[in-house]
Amino acid sequence: MNADLLITGISQLVTAKGSGAKHGPAMRELHITERAAIAICNGGIIWTGKEHDWSGVAQASVNVGNRAVVPGLIDPHTHAVWAGDRLADFDARTSGETYETILAAGGGIRRTIRATAAATKDELFSLAEIRIHALLRSGATIIEVKSGYGFTPAAEIAMLEVIQALAARTPARLLPTLLIHIPPSDTEDRTRYIAEICTELIPEVARRKLATAVDIFVEREAWHVDEAALVVQSAKQHDLAIKLHTEQFQRIGGLELGVRMRALSVDHLEACGPDQLAMLAASSTIATILPGVSLHLGIPAAPGRQLVDAGAAVAIGTDLNPGSSPLFSTAAALALAVRLNGLTAQEALVAGTVNAACALGLADAGRLEVGLQADFLVLEGSDWRNLAYALGSNPVREVWIRGERLQA
Repeated sequence: MNADLLITGISQLVTAKGSGAKHGPAMRELHITERAAIAICNGGIIWTGKEHDWSGVAQASVNVGNRAVVPGLIDPHTHAVWAGDRLADFDARTSGETYETILAAGGGIRRTIRATAAATKDELFSLAEIRIHALLRSGATIIEVKSGYGFTPAAEIAMLEVIQALAARTPARLLPTLLIHIPPSDTEDRTRYIAEICTELIPEVARRKLATAVDIFVEREAWHVDEAALVVQSAKQHDLAIKLHTEQFQRIGGLELGVRMRALSVDHLEACGPDQLAMLAASSTIATILPGVSLHLGIPAAPGRQLVDAGAAVAIGTDLNPGSSPLFSTAAALALAVRLNGLTAQEALVAGTVNAACALGLADAGRLEVGLQADFLVLEGSDWRNLAYALGSNPVREVWIRGERLQA
């Protein structure tokens, strides 16, 4: 066997095995090879195993110095393109105002929509590029990026065009999602906007291949279930996958809609109730939890432990955004999920790799196996559990994508 590159000196090679989402107890099953090596050819993995078992020929080798290696992390939920800040909202919340009250008064997401509308595409690109680099440095080799801070079809398309430009400039794989975030305040405008989304925006996005999925925010202060159903149906008619922001503050049927329509994922779930756990566990829909929101807003965390125990497939995202989760580290999201959502380190790694891949509809990512792209992280220490243990420092020493080491 001939390889372009052999990675040696791996104290622990740690990965989930086999395609498909890992549900319940399977989220604790990791394949760990000690004193391991990885053989790479044309950017893909052609062999893994114990270093002393390698019998092929490699053109070059890199010794990582007795450090642990895990798959590249996957961030399945970010809002990395925005302008302005939400520092006034932060002051209001720390003075006792709730997120929903601020939103209803014209702050929150609406504040970011106004600032984003006032920025040029070049300005949005420059701001977002810095955020994507931060996620990449924290270990994210695949990153979902949503629109959603536009308030017209044209503004949403402009955001997706920025994401498209970012994808061409970053070594990470970016997956764009069209997010239908919040509605106009006036009922008549709300009805008109839904019609524009379904008859103009989604068809145009699908035709130009500007997004791989459509997401919609289902809450009392956002879109209602009957409105979301129209958007979801339009997305499916145009062969776009679907995701839902739901059960963040109230239960108004968004989770049930997502499961019924076979959404890739339902995201947030801080208000998910016990009766919904079995529903998710019996479905193919991934439960994506976002611990940065719980930390930043001070709201109850999504029931990660209960979701896993019920048999659901759980993923973890940063929800990087200016208002509810200014979390710029995918590795930190895993660490927070252990502390706030009750996951084990094993479950967090699976949630941030193979299950996060499934939340994006990807079957060929999130694992270190022959035939897959050589996306992996070299950690700072010899024990992989440092990834979910470290707080305040980056546990990732090196990021490799397609068999090439990224320069810091």
